[in-house]
Amino acid sequence: MVRVRQSHSSGYHGGETIEWLCSLGLSDKKISALLECAAWLKQQQLDDEVAQVRTGWEMVEILAELKMDQDSLIASLLFPAFEAGLLELVLIAGNFSQPVSALLTSVQQMEAIRTIPTSVKQGADSQQADNLRRMLLAMVEDVRAVVIKLAAQICYLRDVKNADEETRVLAAKETNAIFAPLANRLGIGQLKWELEDLAFRYLHPQTYKQVATLLEERRLDREQYMQDFVTAVRQKMQDAQLQAEIYGRPKHIFSIWKKMQKKQLPFEQLYDIRAVRIVTERVQDCYAALGIVHTGWRHLPKEFDDYIATPKQNGYQSIHTVVVGPQGRPIEIQIRTRQMHEESELGVAAHWRYKEGGTAGKTAANDEKIGWLRKLLQWQEDLADGTDLAEELRTQVIEDRVYVFTPKGDIVDLPIGSTPLDFAYYVHSNVGHRCIGAKISGRIVPFTYQLKTGDQVEILTGREPNPSRDWLNPNLGYLKSSRARSKVQYWFRLQDRDKNLLAGRELLDAELNRLNLVLEHPTKVLARFNVNSMDELLVGIGGGEIKVTQVVHFIQSQSPKHELPEIDPRLKTKPLPSPKVKSDVVVQGVGNLLTHMAGCCQPLPGDAIIGYITQGRGIAIHRDDCDQFKTLLDAHPERVVDATWGDKYASGYEVDIRIVAHDRNGLLRDITSILANEKANVTKMSSSSDIKAQTAVINMTMELYNLDSLNKLLSKVSQIDDVIEAKRFHH
Repeated sequence: MVRVRQSHSSGYHGGETIEWLCSLGLSDKKISALLECAAWLKQQQLDDEVAQVRTGWEMVEILAELKMDQDSLIASLLFPAFEAGLLELVLIAGNFSQPVSALLTSVQQMEAIRTIPTSVKQGADSQQADNLRRMLLAMVEDVRAVVIKLAAQICYLRDVKNADEETRVLAAKETNAIFAPLANRLGIGQLKWELEDLAFRYLHPQTYKQVATLLEERRLDREQYMQDFVTAVRQKMQDAQLQAEIYGRPKHIFSIWKKMQKKQLPFEQLYDIRAVRIVTERVQDCYAALGIVHTGWRHLPKEFDDYIATPKQNGYQSIHTVVVGPQGRPIEIQIRTRQMHEESELGVAAHWRYKEGGTAGKTAANDEKIGWLRKLLQWQEDLADGTDLAEELRTQVIEDRVYVFTPKGDIVDLPIGSTPLDFAYYVHSNVGHRCIGAKISGRIVPFTYQLKTGDQVEILTGREPNPSRDWLNPNLGYLKSSRARSKVQYWFRLQDRDKNLLAGRELLDAELNRLNLVLEHPTKVLARFNVNSMDELLVGIGGGEIKVTQVVHFIQSQSPKHELPEIDPRLKTKPLPSPKVKSDVVVQGVGNLLTHMAGCCQPLPGDAIIGYITQGRGIAIHRDDCDQFKTLLDAHPERVVDATWGDKYASGYEVDIRIVAHDRNGLLRDITSILANEKANVTKMSSSSDIKAQTAVINMTMELYNLDSLNKLLSKVSQIDDVIEAKRFHH
């Protein structure tokens, strides 16, 4: 359940500050320092009646539960007033220690994290890139800034409880996109759960109330049941002379709902609603307790996980098991040591508790939690611009990871979907440049193979570097990470300009020819990509600095449009018959919202799109490379929402393609293999051969679902040996 803090409730008053601080378990030294800070704030005409001061006290309570140090507590008390501009940094520096003012500056730099969800799609200017780098530096130099920022976000979520729905939803989406995953990555479970529950409450209020009501129903019966079970477990531990703390585990609404969705189980059959935690002093006691529990009650083997032997990526350790309790009711049990419990709840925040207790050796695990931030700082020179840096940070924080092994047994973590080429570039740029093949557990695999956790990867290299421009084509699936793509782009930038010019012309001509587009306004294209000549544009495309897909999208957007058709003209024909239309556009996973197509870019089905919340006109749908949208993004980034084409465009379109190739045995087999892998449904096919020229022409009509599917299919067919060209065909 969402926690209700004393400092946030109406019962808290400044006059009760001393008694309240004592109840938080703070040392006399910390209490004295906080009282001196409060007295100084009053001298600045900022007493407990000022909203920012009340928020500061709430942040103090959050950080006190995390056992944070004195400087962090003082910085958290000052931060809301400092952020609101009520206190100057010079004034603070003159009255408090240098670490406090440095912390406030670092927390302020953390504001750049709010730009990450949108900047990945919309690009970033040099100022934004600089802000992201300074934020990373602040996080690495003093990770306390991250913890304080997470506490500030919790306070903000609580404050918008009575705000309008738009404000609540935007705050919740921002939390789910960045802050909750960041708390999870740093292992601070105590803040992660609260962030997720509050965000869930605003995004899905009805579902939240439903789960909360189910939890409240029969609460007394459930509590009595759990009390009897805990008593029984405690007695068995005492009989075995095993020292352990046993209690019911807190229940989190978001976690319960997520398991209901994942396992497709009704509320009554979930294990989370009946949960017990056993905390021991030593690791061996954890396994002894597990034996006692499994001896006393039948357990469910499929629900057993040993995260002590194999910790999670954020360092989480515990034994999870589910046993069948009295009356046949399943009960989830977590078994861990006291140190594991503190690491799970506090994460990197546990560092300062150990530090103050003089046990510095225990901070090594916490250093590992922010090691990925240090890696990002080392990589930033390889990343081409702020967009790549933002995407890499977002990937590192949010997306799931895969864990693979080097031939020597070292563990490497990569974004999910990574390929052997991503692994090669992770090891070293030269390894990636010279990569000619890869083995997974001794078996040769293609470059497009998606790595799985546990794979052992061996990279085969040649003598000379020889990257392929195809590696930069997102439709071919060679590279996943921004870092690897940036290294390939940089390599091509160093090559001969004439080669880049030729390659760029070939790439652009091929894409325009494939989509039957004509470059009618070269001046506009040059202005859009900030280049002075067509040759400079082609060099940029050939060197990988300018994406050919962006150029093609812009050229298409300049084509005259008389009215917005219901289908994508680039897929040519009418859509196949489909069931009842539900929604044209889906915004953040929700259809049937008030939307309209932006007149500035007029997106078509198949284009990558993004939504912008307007005032009074619903959500405007823009192309994700729309110039006017970038202006709106700079002014109001919080109004940006994800959008996709809805069910109206999900039933498929018929499109004709023509393949011209040198005739040979097995040609049709190779083509149909690609079609099968891409799940393309062929409805018609005809072919003809020219015996003299030894060429074959194959015409196909097939069902595709969007423009990306067409581009990807044509790209892969073009890679087949002896294929001369593959393009969309007009009768």
